Amino acid sequence: AAYRTALVHTETPTVICCSRASLPKLEHSSVEGAMKGGYTIIGLDTPFKDTDLILIGTGSEIGLCVSAAAKLMADHAIHVRVVSMPCQDLFVEQSKTYQRSILPGNIPTLSVEALCEHGWHRFSHAQIGMKTFGESGKPADLMEHFGFTTENVVMKGKELVEFYKEAGEVPDLMLIPEFDNIMGPSIH
Repeated sequence: AAYRTALVHTETPTVICCSRASLPKLEHSSVEGAMKGGYTIIGLDTPFKDTDLILIGTGSEIGLCVSAAAKLMADHAIHVRVVSMPCQDLFVEQSKTYQRSILPGNIPTLSVEALCEHGWHRFSHAQIGMKTFGESGKPADLMEHFGFTTENVVMKGKELVEFYKEAGEVPDLMLIPEFDNIMGPSIH
């Protein structure tokens, strides 16, 4: 998808990230969805009214979100959608109708991004992400140290669902004004 996006969007930079880690092949991955910046890979069969939580990830974090979603359903009966969002910029270029079809905004949403939390507040109510530059060590030890484990995503996802059940409502992240300003239309 990054390669095709680079050929289509010649006015913007494109980054192709490769991993040294062995990553699982994702059953519902989609070049077309990735070219829209974000798409649902797990949970399309569950209507939004029955969805308790949305997990968003990029790259290798998607596998973590998928395993956490399975565990949340099996152990806690929490219905989860998993969204792959390889490019926030492409996602916000899509129509509001498309954006809401992926992230309605009023379902507890947790982003999982190993790089940082910056920018994810536009799409998620809570974030699991780096708050420091990083550390040296074995990859598995570092992932556990920084909370990038299935167990932590399950725990934080469950806590987020419980938080909004107690609060009584989930703020709609997609309910924002759009207006022209000196730099052009405001997205978020």
